[in-house]
Parts: sequence; C-alpha cells; structure tokens
Amino acid sequence: MPEVPPAVPVKRVVLGLNGGPADPLVVRLGCQLVREQHAELLAVHIVEVDWSHDLAEDISSGNEVASAVLDRAEGEAERLGLRLQTSLLQARDVSAALVDEATELGADLIVVGLPYRKRFGGEFAIGRTVPYVLQNAPCKVIVAREPMPTADSGYRRTAALEGAGFSS
Repeated sequence: MPEVPPAVPVKRVVLGLNGGPADPLVVRLGCQLVREQHAELLAVHIVEVDWSHDLAEDISSGNEVASAVLDRAEGEAERLGLRLQTSLLQARDVSAALVDEATELGADLIVVGLPYRKRFGGEFAIGRTVPYVLQNAPCKVIVAREPMPTADSGYRRTAALEGAGFSS
C-alpha cells in the first residue's frame, strides 16, 4: 500500500457558498479541515450584479436570501464548535470575485460545492464557477459534489443535508 503523505497545514480556508444544496457539504468539510489545525475559516457568498445595475449600487446588504446563506453557515459552524467569519460581496462575475477574495485574504485553500445536475440530454453539468476557480486559484482547491439523486425526488436535498451532518 502506498504511503499517504502528511496533510499540508493550512492557516486560512475560504468557503465559497452559493445558497445551493452543496453548501452544507462545504461548511461541514471546511469545519473538519480546520478543526485540528486551528486555522481561520471564512465563508464568502457573492451576489452577482447584472449589467442593469451599477456595481457601486448596494444590492447585497438588503438581500435577505443572501444573508440567510451566511447565517445558516455560521450557525452550523457554531454548532460544530467553530468560529466562522462571513463575507457578503457583490460582483459582476462570481468566479473571479471568489478567486480575488481568496487571494486578497491569503487563503491556503478554497472549498466550493458542486450540485449534482444534468443538462438536457443527460450530460452532467459542472457550470462555470468550478472550472474557473480550479484554473485560476493561487491555492489548493477542494470541490465537494453533492450525492447523485435517486428515483426518490426528495432524496437529493435531504440526503445532502444529512450527509453533511445537518438535520432537515
């Protein structure tokens, strides 16, 4: 059996949250990674601003849905006995903003979620954010994909939440 290399220590982990079904997995994984190393854990949620609004216009601060994403993450981290710093940003492009924020914060690791979804025709869809982060992040990246759904349509969200240690 090959020898497993020791884990590389991390000091700062950035969690990219999008309010989707993979967020609980991202938070749980982030908490597990920093627990033993006493690293800083930061959750970032980015509200995408379309071109009909000026980027300087404050759209995100009054957004209750965006705030709730970070509140849920913060609550789960507290439940697990960890402190989670949160940041709500707005940008034209979520992918670039996440990489820029992680760079500015000096992150050693970015953890992002990937929902299990298919396009028409049955092809698995990875979206734009994950490839961009993998290609452009100046640090390590972990992608946490939610479980594949089964025939039971209620399985997808419930299993993802319970699998991440969240009760539904």
